Amino acid sequence: MNLEAINQELKGKTPAEIVSWALQIAKNPIVTTNFRPLEATILHLVSSQKSDIPVIWCDSGYNTSYTYANAHKTIEQLNLNIDLFVPKQSVAYRTSVMGIPDVDSPLHPIFTKQVKLEPFSRAMQKHQPDVWFTNLRKGQTDFRSNLDVVSQSSDGIIKVSPFFHWSDEELEVYLKEHQLESEDRYYDPTKALDNRECGLHTA
Repeated sequence: MNLEAINQELKGKTPAEIVSWALQIAKNPIVTTNFRPLEATILHLVSSQKSDIPVIWCDSGYNTSYTYANAHKTIEQLNLNIDLFVPKQSVAYRTSVMGIPDVDSPLHPIFTKQVKLEPFSRAMQKHQPDVWFTNLRKGQTDFRSNLDVVSQSSDGIIKVSPFFHWSDEELEVYLKEHQLESEDRYYDPTKALDNRECGLHTA
């Protein structure tokens, strides 16, 4: 797949047009979410064109009560086809064994694998997607800034980020136009900083 040519072809297309293009080439698409701020945008955009698309939610178990309430409301509002994946270890067990390790701790990679990478790997093994819709955007991290609307993982999955060139302000307008909500009190225990990668998108 010539990613450079595809991204050039999609340059100037609206997010809805990008989703339409991707669905035409997809045999087994998915969209992923963690219900972080502004996530309702990608969920609404994709599900409005394919209402039954599997929505993969890997819940670390450490979300705030506000995030869980917002997730429940968004799932109900958009009638999402949620497939929930959680860690094999409970939060209580992990708290007693390692707590939430600092990013410099040798336990942190184990922690990240348990709460995020292993559930995600399980989800991908179950669904075997060929197209993966994400809400990656330019400027979120140095790594993501080097991507584009369409990229490809090492295992050949086509990743499509329809809002890649959109700002937070533009996404907030989208939310308002479609009567969607966002929740800012979000917590990711695998990251010390918002611009730190956790490993899902670097493989």
